Amino acid sequence: MSDDYILEMRGITKTFPGVKALENVNLQVRRGDIHAICGENGAGKSTLMKVLSGVYPFGTYEGEIVYEGRPMRFAGINDSEHEGIVIIHQELALVPMLSIGENMFLGNEQASGGIINWNQVRRRSSELLRKVGLREDPDTLVTNIGTGKQQLVEIAKALAKDVKLLILDEPTASLSEKDSQALLDLLLEFKAQGLTSIMISHKLNEIKRVADRITIIRDGQTIETMEKADVTEDRIVASMVGRTLENRYPSRTPNIGEPIFEVRNWSVYHPVHPERQIIKNINLNVRKGEVVGIAGLMGAGRTEFAMSVFGRSYGTKITGEVYLHGKQADTSTVGRAVNAGLAYATEDRKTYGLNLIDHIKHNVTIANLPGVARSGVIDDMGELKVANEYRRKTNIRSSSVYQITGNLSGGNQQKVVLSKWLFSDPDVLILDEPTRGIDVGAKYEIYTIINKLADEGKGILVISSEMPELLGICDRIYVLNEGRIVGELDGREASQEKIMRAIVRGETSQDMIERAAS
Repeated sequence: MSDDYILEMRGITKTFPGVKALENVNLQVRRGDIHAICGENGAGKSTLMKVLSGVYPFGTYEGEIVYEGRPMRFAGINDSEHEGIVIIHQELALVPMLSIGENMFLGNEQASGGIINWNQVRRRSSELLRKVGLREDPDTLVTNIGTGKQQLVEIAKALAKDVKLLILDEPTASLSEKDSQALLDLLLEFKAQGLTSIMISHKLNEIKRVADRITIIRDGQTIETMEKADVTEDRIVASMVGRTLENRYPSRTPNIGEPIFEVRNWSVYHPVHPERQIIKNINLNVRKGEVVGIAGLMGAGRTEFAMSVFGRSYGTKITGEVYLHGKQADTSTVGRAVNAGLAYATEDRKTYGLNLIDHIKHNVTIANLPGVARSGVIDDMGELKVANEYRRKTNIRSSSVYQITGNLSGGNQQKVVLSKWLFSDPDVLILDEPTRGIDVGAKYEIYTIINKLADEGKGILVISSEMPELLGICDRIYVLNEGRIVGELDGREASQEKIMRAIVRGETSQDMIERAAS
């Protein structure tokens, strides 16, 4: 092994029952580099890192791991951490009701004679938090800090273990743009200090910014490793999906009809602080066959609006009316909202959208059990037929509909969420961050499903933090800021600049036209 490389993984093959997740994968990571790993959901990226970190111990895979010139046979994650290899998973491993300091040294306690030295915990925690740019009190409960700060606590926790090789699995998937940039800046600082990092990410702009080399994995196999100078988004995409995507967003000729969904004078107050108004007199509509977007910065109130409309799942002192097909609809509970013809695919599919420990079949039918029942009794064969039908329609990649949903890739989990709501046969679908944490190939498939639903006459309301996504798929875009609609833009004329101008100035599209004409 060359001294230039801190890590080599040679011929790694990992098999699960009925599935070969990795086949003869090779990876070389240079000392002091930020090395990115890209691939579609289910390509094997996280599996490879779990092999490296000992989550899948030696003996459960074939191949060789050579780290700092020595072959490694990790029996568990403690072995890899002892060597300075620390992995931060996409789902953060923090205990919400413990303090920052307690979390940072959980399993790595600062103790003598079985007694924890809390003064040392606080002192070392403060030192490490400053290294990652946090000024939080180590006694602060993790539940009281935001996701961006929690991600930095995880990194500080890794530094407490004398990390030499830091592995980050989708580190910015749940972060705002500001927090994402701060995290990337921190990785570049660590690189300047000689730390080696491996980053799994679907965000091609972030990869291009920080990565020194990029390895592409597709269908469990290494496709290529490219140097930073050779990286283009088109080349990454082509290697990831095995084909070029000439257009990231499938084309559609809209056939827009009459209004199908309307919200009038909608106001919502905070569930814990009832004096604080979150949604302020919103009026919007969606027409038959139309894809409408809601743009806005983090904290603008987009998800709060959607959840409050769908069964009043969020907020208090809610006022306003919902109309479907021109008639006032009762959406005061989730059941009534579904019966009225609404569906809401949450942004947090793992917590609220799916039962991860159950199989695909039950997840697909759960929102419409009467549709697979006879005289109040579930028809198992009928349910199986429905699940297989939607597995085919949405192209869910799985061994069968009896595969546990939690074992699917993010993109396939999202397709299960869509299948669940499609089987309820809604007139209007509210899709909250429908492509969060999934790769470009799976995104294209989700966009194709959205287009097909619009062509069938459904009304689609899409909430997304990715402005290019809204511009690529929406016929019309509302701009939300601090709980208010501050702009409405035609999709053909909208731009990121116009959306940001609406946020900053509070202008509607008509305001812009009148100002430009004057």
